[in-house]
Amino acid sequence: MSQFHAHASDVISALPFRLALLAAFFLALAGCGPRVDIHYIPTPEPVVEAMLEMAEIGEGDVLYDLGSGDGRIPIAAAKKFGVRAVGIEIDPQLIKVARRNAEEAGVSHLVEFRESDLFATDFSDADVVTLYLGDMLNLRLRPQLLEQLEPGARVVSHDFNMGDWAPEERRVVANRPVFKWTVPETFIPGFGGVD
Repeated sequence: MSQFHAHASDVISALPFRLALLAAFFLALAGCGPRVDIHYIPTPEPVVEAMLEMAEIGEGDVLYDLGSGDGRIPIAAAKKFGVRAVGIEIDPQLIKVARRNAEEAGVSHLVEFRESDLFATDFSDADVVTLYLGDMLNLRLRPQLLEQLEPGARVVSHDFNMGDWAPEERRVVANRPVFKWTVPETFIPGFGGVD
């Protein structure tokens, strides 16, 4: 038997062990934390301020921030407008940070942070939803927003749009686009909202 054939048979006989080791590695990696579709990048303060202004928050409104990270948007809404705000975040470490930040800001009585997958979340009591997710996640979330939110609810997204749902307002703040939509009575893909 040639050296090549002897080496090849060693590699082949070790293959099941290597595959099992690789599978164990990926299973361990999968159990290291929640499935995160995006990684947290904080929204700059000038963008937070613009998002809240564009949302036209009024007395009694409820704001949901989907993918709330360190809680800066719900906290700012509670501080500036005195409204109830809910942050939805899948990362338990960021939930701890957000709760601590709300406590330090003196708004923990107005702000709640929930560890949850935003696609499994009921946010039907929201008057305002804020997002900084990504184009694909916004598009995946759009049907849920249109189904759960009442007509007139406002959706404000930092940096990412909603496909063929044209925003009614677009601003550039600190070189970053911010978009605003109002949930219509009826939404027809390709045509947008019909009130």
